Amino acid sequence: MAIQVGEKIPAGAFKQKSAEGVSEITTQALFGGKKVVLVAVPGAFTPTCSAKHLPGYVEAAAAFSAKGIDIVAFMAVNDVFVMEAWGQDQSVAGKVSLLADGLGEYTRALGMEADLSAAGLGMRSKRFALVVDDGTVTHVAVEDSPGVLDVSSAESVLAAL
Repeated sequence: MAIQVGEKIPAGAFKQKSAEGVSEITTQALFGGKKVVLVAVPGAFTPTCSAKHLPGYVEAAAAFSAKGIDIVAFMAVNDVFVMEAWGQDQSVAGKVSLLADGLGEYTRALGMEADLSAAGLGMRSKRFALVVDDGTVTHVAVEDSPGVLDVSSAESVLAAL
């Protein structure tokens, strides 16, 4: 079952790449004592994700901060090197954190997996956005299909804050 408003975010960890190398960030470190927008996409470099979804959040970074959001993070079932390259391509530095859920373990823990095998992508994540306040989910927005961008857009999530 997919995560719901009022539930605690499940424990887990993500990989990130920085100048120092590959590191792990736990959900406790990411969400503990912070207000976070966690956005998931079916894949880095995919059309809707790269043309609209991530750029919307990069452009709205200051607006999220003004609404009390400490971190905007994008997660995908991609490896850490793909996520790093996507971040460089999209100029996210200092605006959006990119999290690799390479094996889809955290996506499954959230109940948000999507079988995109018909499109040659295998198991991925649904497109969604969560607002998490100190580890508790306060807003859930899940798109009806991978190519749709509506309820999880930067504008929609800002309006919900």
